[in-house]
Amino acid sequence: MSAKDRITELRGLIESYNRAYYVEGRSEVSDAEYDRLFRELVALEEAHPELATVDSPTQRVGAPLPEGQGFERVPHAVPMLSIESLFTREEVLEFVEKVHRFLGLEAGEPLSWYAEPKYDGVSAALIYEDGLLVQGLTRGDGRVGEDVTANLRTVRNIPLRLREGKGSLPRLLEVRGEVLIATRHFEAFNQRRESEGLPRLANPRNATAGAIRRNDPAEVARYPLEFHAYYVARLEGGSFETHHELIEALRGWGFEDSRYGERVIGVEAALAYHDRMEERRDEVPYEVDGVVCKLDKLELRERLGVTARATRWQYAHKFSAALAVSTLRAIEVQVGANGRLTPRAFVDPVELLGVTIRHATLHNADHVRELGIRVGDRVFLKRAGDVIPQVTGVSAPAEGREPADWKERRPPALLEDGSPRPGVMVGWREEFRMPEQCPACGSAVVQEGKYYRCPNAYGCRPQLIGRTLQLSARSGFNIESIGEKMIEQLYETQLLKQPADLFVLDQVGRERLIELERWGEKSVDNLLSEIEQARDVPLDRFLGALGIPEVGPATGLLLARHFGDLESLREASTEALEAVDGIGPRVAQQIRSWFADPRNQEMLRRLLEEGRVRPKPLEETGRGAFAGKSVVFTGTLAAMTRAEAKRRVEREGGRVSSSISRKTDYLVVGGKPGSKAQKAAELGVTVLLEEDFLTRLEGE
Repeated sequence: MSAKDRITELRGLIESYNRAYYVEGRSEVSDAEYDRLFRELVALEEAHPELATVDSPTQRVGAPLPEGQGFERVPHAVPMLSIESLFTREEVLEFVEKVHRFLGLEAGEPLSWYAEPKYDGVSAALIYEDGLLVQGLTRGDGRVGEDVTANLRTVRNIPLRLREGKGSLPRLLEVRGEVLIATRHFEAFNQRRESEGLPRLANPRNATAGAIRRNDPAEVARYPLEFHAYYVARLEGGSFETHHELIEALRGWGFEDSRYGERVIGVEAALAYHDRMEERRDEVPYEVDGVVCKLDKLELRERLGVTARATRWQYAHKFSAALAVSTLRAIEVQVGANGRLTPRAFVDPVELLGVTIRHATLHNADHVRELGIRVGDRVFLKRAGDVIPQVTGVSAPAEGREPADWKERRPPALLEDGSPRPGVMVGWREEFRMPEQCPACGSAVVQEGKYYRCPNAYGCRPQLIGRTLQLSARSGFNIESIGEKMIEQLYETQLLKQPADLFVLDQVGRERLIELERWGEKSVDNLLSEIEQARDVPLDRFLGALGIPEVGPATGLLLARHFGDLESLREASTEALEAVDGIGPRVAQQIRSWFADPRNQEMLRRLLEEGRVRPKPLEETGRGAFAGKSVVFTGTLAAMTRAEAKRRVEREGGRVSSSISRKTDYLVVGGKPGSKAQKAAELGVTVLLEEDFLTRLEGE
């Protein structure tokens, strides 16, 4: 193949991978393979400058993020350029040698570097004027970003107003950093989504990218986003000589940074930092794929300047790829507690970051189709932190005839009498297909958008087991003495037929339970004692444990605070549900439909009457600045986000609503108030300006 043809081929591949990753939020190739292709293209264009073009991926700062609906596109005052990626000790030494030559320094003269982890998040720029956050931008294509100020204001560790440091605040400050979700918070967030009937998100980076482009800031606030500063692009009204001094100043002004950053002297110290961080990569609570080393002295950065696509004064030293390759032996369709059908991959055991992987998530049918995988393919597997392993692409497709030992190596757990169980694909080169009947109960599957669900909520065993687990979970009735295996055993022996039966186990009799295999007197006594104590349960936990679609602990708390008791909620119309701040039309309709279903009514009757469950209204402390009061917000608050203000009111004993009524006690007015202010005046509702609201919170 000629150089020209190879360059054309590489450009097409890289552009398609860019679009898949940045625009569609999925990976078609490993980072290591992408970097290899990109470097090959750079080398070819350098060897054949006559073939270089302005639209080559090597001249592009970065592929654009998906354009959010309604987001204004704003040019960056200082372009957000790329960082050169290096992979070996020799490449780092060569980079540093070029820096020495450019600056006219002696080869052995050590330079001071600031080293920190390279997080895999979403870059953003925050602009402050006289200490107040005025704008937040995505990176976009590096030249033009999107104005997502309202969404970034919801990130809890982004200061809306800078704290006074040792000196005066700068007139203008542009801080750049990474928006992230910690791996432990991501897993907890996914578990909460599942408890609310929502699909799991694929990984922290994609979840972050999707969150900051949502149209509703209230929804963005539900995501556990963090911002970690790494660079100051503009500064007026202050003077610093080094990067580490700037980092200290940012901390003083209220910003978080990686806290893993170090100032190191000389290239050997920078290399040693990289090696230490790679050894500790599992300890870092975020997805990280390398380290970034930047010259500490700002004056030297100015002298070095930038190229068309990258800075000359910093480099990214990548870690070894956190990927493994294994053979896809089977795909199994599982049924979740909410009835959703989810494909799971079975692979040959492989070690990755100290963990043996045997199966991995495939998320949904669309994701499997996008990956283009078939049984027998060699596939890429990724594991980041404690996140469930996932298949990210095809390393080598299954080709030719079926291997002689293929049938012998099929996972035995997926077979019955030598044949695949329902919902299992184990044939050589077999394509994935979503079953038309539920693999667990045989009910006809229904499609809901890109998801598939078994509607047999009261007859499908995995759903019954899952909903019983949800009922007994710590966030529900908090019955710790029972687990999944015990619940399965109770259903197998017909001692449980529906989740509510858990609370009539005492009627089964202690002796009958002790007869069960692996059940002893102590375990039975502990279980029955916990069930008895759990009958008195706070209303919010009761609601979150019922399995109402999209109603988990957080939404249960909203409903409990707003309606006060179960009967008021059961009788609430869709319109009344929508009036709850944080409940949208779709969720309101699902709640209304759930309570209207006769099967759910029967489960509630069995819980309340035969199970003697007593949901308790939330306790009113009678204390706090807004104790027993109803508060509505309008306009934009300067000192805190709407979500923060809502939490403050609730901590002070109040209740926040989204609409004005005669029951409203206070309307808090921020900048640019809407029609609510006029309605408050008509109804005689007390109006609090933001300053009055803050004073009341502080108890002054």
